[in-house]
Amino acid sequence: MRHLDHYVRDSKKILDAWDAYSDEHTDLDGWPHDDHAYGMRASQRDADTAEAFEPLRYGARHLLATAETQMAQLPENTVQSRWVYQLGVLRDALDRLDELHNQWLVTRDALPATAKPGTADFDDALAEHHAESWSYLDDWATHGKALREINTAARKAPSPLAPTPTPAPATAPDRRAAARK
Repeated sequence: MRHLDHYVRDSKKILDAWDAYSDEHTDLDGWPHDDHAYGMRASQRDADTAEAFEPLRYGARHLLATAETQMAQLPENTVQSRWVYQLGVLRDALDRLDELHNQWLVTRDALPATAKPGTADFDDALAEHHAESWSYLDDWATHGKALREINTAARKAPSPLAPTPTPAPATAPDRRAAARK
């Protein structure tokens, strides 16, 4: 959950910075003043978002499975109807991110031996990969909060494993304590 919280926070900062840049560098119709600079900044947004997601990537399937299990055990009146949809969006986005990652590995391995990070061949291919991944990463930024909400609801829900506490029986007052008063 910690990685999810960091990703949601970091991706919001990245998107807020992008929105500020975009507002300042486009005309009233949304067309960039400088296509090249705008494209470079969008590419940086995509790369930053992908980098922020990496620590979450390896535990994302576990988080989804845990949330689905927790949701199934919650009392019906505590389940938000949007959670089922949001978990579906997250699962689909993660499936697509995995496919894109595998495609990137094939592309990277097919690059010439001279294509290393910092060369145009490598950097352009990686930028394309990040651009293709960005909308799915944004799905995780947008809907990832549902995993936290489900976890919180599950923690607050009564557990079937713990019996409902019963109040302790009232005891008679101690006669010595009453006599001292």
